Amino acid sequence: MVSYTLGGKNGHQISLKEANDLVVIRFKDKACHNLEEAKLSTQAKSVTQGLIMVSSFPEANVAVYKCMPSSGKSSKSIRNEVRKVLKKEKKSVRFAGRTLVDDHGVLHLYTENLFVKFEDKVTKKDCKAILKKHKLKVKKAVKYAKNGYFVEAKAGSGMKVFEIAEKLLKDKNVEACHPELVKQRKMKTISPRQWHLKKTKINNRTVDAHVDVSKAWESTKGKNIVIAVIDDGVDIKHPEFKGRNKIVAPRDMMEGSSDPTPKFRDDNHGTACAGVACGSGKKGASGVAPEAKLMPIRLRAGLGSMLEAEAFAWAAENGADVISCSWGPTDGAWWDPDDPRHTHFVPIPDSTRYAIDYALETGRDGKGCVIVWAAGNGRENVGFDGYASYPKVIAVAASNDTDRRSVYSDFGEHIWCCFPSGDFGYSLLNHPEPLTAGIWTTDRLGNAGYNPGSSYTRFGVGDKNGDYTASFGGTSSSTPGVAGIAALMLSVNKKLNYWQVREIIKSSCDPIDQQGGNYNHEGHSVFYGYGKLNAQKAVNNAANANLSAAELSVDGFAEFSKTGNILFEDQTKIFANKKREKLIGLSINIKPFHPELNIKYRLAFNNIGKTNWATNGKFISANDRRRKCIGLAVELTGESAGHYKINYEIKIANDDSWYSNSDGKFVGKASGKGAAIEEIRFDLVIK
Repeated sequence: MVSYTLGGKNGHQISLKEANDLVVIRFKDKACHNLEEAKLSTQAKSVTQGLIMVSSFPEANVAVYKCMPSSGKSSKSIRNEVRKVLKKEKKSVRFAGRTLVDDHGVLHLYTENLFVKFEDKVTKKDCKAILKKHKLKVKKAVKYAKNGYFVEAKAGSGMKVFEIAEKLLKDKNVEACHPELVKQRKMKTISPRQWHLKKTKINNRTVDAHVDVSKAWESTKGKNIVIAVIDDGVDIKHPEFKGRNKIVAPRDMMEGSSDPTPKFRDDNHGTACAGVACGSGKKGASGVAPEAKLMPIRLRAGLGSMLEAEAFAWAAENGADVISCSWGPTDGAWWDPDDPRHTHFVPIPDSTRYAIDYALETGRDGKGCVIVWAAGNGRENVGFDGYASYPKVIAVAASNDTDRRSVYSDFGEHIWCCFPSGDFGYSLLNHPEPLTAGIWTTDRLGNAGYNPGSSYTRFGVGDKNGDYTASFGGTSSSTPGVAGIAALMLSVNKKLNYWQVREIIKSSCDPIDQQGGNYNHEGHSVFYGYGKLNAQKAVNNAANANLSAAELSVDGFAEFSKTGNILFEDQTKIFANKKREKLIGLSINIKPFHPELNIKYRLAFNNIGKTNWATNGKFISANDRRRKCIGLAVELTGESAGHYKINYEIKIANDDSWYSNSDGKFVGKASGKGAAIEEIRFDLVIK
């Protein structure tokens, strides 16, 4: 049993145990990825004959095999025999050893590398002295964390790296330290034409679940904005990615080269994601931001590797405005509620967390890269995914072609918004079949990708040449869609920082599935976040985000018992059309939208009391329409709230006087007796 700690001295400790029935094998030949391809001796072939491959890391020439008990031998004894024999296969096998699993059986491949982050005040000389004391050699000083290093222990240290990491973490000069542990990375995909962009007909059926992209394109198509897609490679020879300066700073993190193209047979995911984000639409598939530039970053390293962190640093240092990540920990099976992986917490490694923070703090000349992350496809709480639930990123869920939740989509308080994707019918959950096969997007050219082309097109998988797929889905597809909208937003307002973009997205969503969404009083749903992101609203809100204070005003409507909804008059006041009407509900917002200025409000009703606070145009009312509204409070929030003052006054029935207050203080009758509010005035002023 070994353990390591993420998050520093008081962080989250994770225990691992040796898997007695598993052996990890690393091959010498770069073209060799499994035992079948290895050139082994007769003895080696004999002892490995009954092994079953359970996991593969072809980018590192590593495969993990399960040893089955046989002929009276236990799994452990067979594993030990396999290790002993393969260690002699020096021409074809680099390493054959043990591996570790956590309590949920998730594989953790350890290397002899460690990540160490010293306190900022420690000198470089002292950092190196401490590392030398522990017999550690600097492999790389990282840029994204001050006094941060990837170091390697003495060859043959094996699992002693865990002891070394824990000893280092106890040093008062060390802020964080953990071994480099590689876990299997899972792409967030589920394996017509572009119904997610505009209303269309598929198979003679109208599909109207789009995100208003065509209207947003009247203002912008994302010109001069760079979207980094960190994934398994992008086929940059595809016609949708060709063109002058379309590709920016391409990178293969594995090979350290500028060739981000797919290298393995199953490297199909990144090409599809890139197409959803920014395919040019020249031939057959447009991205959400077709004029945006693409930074393809190929990352086939396992989850938690050193190269994972380096990918974010590369994006930030080479001009990425938006970073799209459609991958993360392995999900539980969405159709199996008893799958233990549903509640398996996978924290984000400190090395990756520092690198993400680096991109947020230094990217875009200090305004920060906008980072969008796939929530996951396990029909489970995204809070167990330390990557997608990291508070500074935008976690994206999936909705389907009828504006309902895709059956597999993860949920939870960390979901920020949703975007259209594919779906499945599932009778056990009374979940109907979707109208479409999924999202139409770019595929690897020819027969190499999801769509092999030719006669397979009759199954609805794409075009006959195999250059496009019609069935891309999962939160993998939703995420680059949101990344594309973020690019549209930045193209009309480059002054926005990453946090402002996040807040504008929050206020630019349409709350779909009102009955099943379980939206709270702040307008948040655990299934859809703040709703399905609307591209036109997001672009308009982004464009107006830097208006001067003099151009801002209060807007909204009130619902009265007899007249119904009444809009503000001159954007400053609301009044009843008829005498003795009851004010039933209210919606208030700042117009135009401003990311640093929000408005919240609450009402009070006789015999009920005060409602919860509502924010930015969310409607509040009493469930009992017979009750009288007898008071209200309004308050400004956000980074710019201190520069403004909100005044408000009410007039109640049978009283010619006006009663006023400001900045969140309650105004109205103290008790339930008396007449109802029949008129309201607002005044937003600069302090």
